[in-house]
Amino acid sequence: MKDIEIARSVQLKPIAKIAVALKIPKGDIEFYGKYKAKVLTEPKKKPKGKLILVTAVNPTPFGEGKTTVSVGLADGISEIGKNVCLALREPSLGPVFGVKGGAAGGGRAQVAPMEDINLHFTGDFHAITSANNLLSSLIDNHIKQGNELGLDLNRIEWKRCLDLNDRALRVVQVGGGGEVNGIPREDGFNITAASEIMAILCLSGNMGELKQRLGNILVGYNQKGEAVLARDLQAENAMAILLKDAIFPNLVQTLEGTPAILHGGPFANIAHGCNSIRATKLAMSLSNYTVTEAGFGADLGAEKFFNIKCRTAGLNPDAVVLVATVRALKHNGESGGLQEGVKNMQGHIENLTKNFNVKTIVAINRFVTDTDQEIAIIKASAESAGVKAVVANCWAEGGKGCTELATEVVKLADSEPKKLNLTYATKDKVSAKIVAIATKIYGASKVIFSEQAKKKLDLINKLGYGSLPICIAKTQYSFSQDPKLLNRPKGFDFTVRDIQIRAGSGFLVIVAGDIMLMPGLSKIPSAVKMTIDESGKIDGLF
Repeated sequence: MKDIEIARSVQLKPIAKIAVALKIPKGDIEFYGKYKAKVLTEPKKKPKGKLILVTAVNPTPFGEGKTTVSVGLADGISEIGKNVCLALREPSLGPVFGVKGGAAGGGRAQVAPMEDINLHFTGDFHAITSANNLLSSLIDNHIKQGNELGLDLNRIEWKRCLDLNDRALRVVQVGGGGEVNGIPREDGFNITAASEIMAILCLSGNMGELKQRLGNILVGYNQKGEAVLARDLQAENAMAILLKDAIFPNLVQTLEGTPAILHGGPFANIAHGCNSIRATKLAMSLSNYTVTEAGFGADLGAEKFFNIKCRTAGLNPDAVVLVATVRALKHNGESGGLQEGVKNMQGHIENLTKNFNVKTIVAINRFVTDTDQEIAIIKASAESAGVKAVVANCWAEGGKGCTELATEVVKLADSEPKKLNLTYATKDKVSAKIVAIATKIYGASKVIFSEQAKKKLDLINKLGYGSLPICIAKTQYSFSQDPKLLNRPKGFDFTVRDIQIRAGSGFLVIVAGDIMLMPGLSKIPSAVKMTIDESGKIDGLF
């Protein structure tokens, strides 16, 4: 059966029952139909639940089932009698209608209702899109109405956004068609997952912090070269109003009835790749074990989870699960096949265990085409790198296919704690932070800064943003910025093309290589394979 058919074959529990199982007070649940709800409960500042991060090797374009393993692992932990809650990101419509299709897990390891989750869900992405574009409209209206702040039309940093892949919107002209339509200028769109509003929502603990961060957004510069912020336009309250419901995490369930909190959805290749701090801490407050994930490979999602999210929230993961597949490792091995490709996995293991000092286990997400010999090669390669590898059969068997993995992960999480090592200190120079990530985590020999990037470094120091953490935007298919440089490359040059100041979210986006903050569609996008009949039944949605 297809994923959507498997999801439809399961009778979900009313979401009220899931809330009762988590001991959420009745007054803290706001229902969005029978199977979805917002949770209004304030998370504990220092929750005691164990935190388990699921990350992965560098993937193929189709993904390696990291969400599927996250769901299966949570179901497996529940299967062995432990109190557990998932904390995941919400899917973006970009990938849903692009290459990957749905992003709610797969097979017997899904969060549900999968059609709702993959589409409009509770409207969080729409609220973020609206708040982002409200600021854009306020900017253009301010310019039209006399430009009291003296905004330099050639130095407006803020872009509009849309939660779809659309390369035609990367650079656009606005205000055309005569004076009644505003002042003409060049603008562009990012995908909503890369909007600074998304990052702000995910890094804000409450409404007060949300408003403060929204006010800190760098809109652009005036004619004197001084920074103009969103609070200078008095925009933060109106944007916060649009986000008043979106700030609360969403409660759903797995096909096996395990509680799942979904909130936020930044990509890891062009943003910081983690669900909200509020959702993670809420799950940790309501359960003994929380399973969360970070986007793409460990060089992207996990690195940002540690250096941005954990730094901001004061979190320290109790265990890390590195998802590997035969398919991805063969892809990374190219002509050398699996025997060569395991070096990619070993590179991630080295980063996790030595550079970040986190307790790590490998989960082999098994496909039906994988042979016992191939599984044995991955297990031996992981063990030679100092960690255990366990097969996860969650796609076919759900939680029962993950009980061995769950047992080992719980044992790891309950073992002697280790203190997380961060890659750099906030007091370090911005260039030194970039060099630290590129050389220690990626394996580069040196970092090359474009002239534009050098100018941005000077500007960042001048404006006083040098203490912010960094968020590197690069390809997910390689440790480097070159998607064709597979496996575990070392000694390459790492080129920084541009740096964007995200003063609201509180980090700097380091743009490397040809990465785009607005993706494009593939030649045959998933959208063209989807159908809906007269009764509203959807097919082709993963």
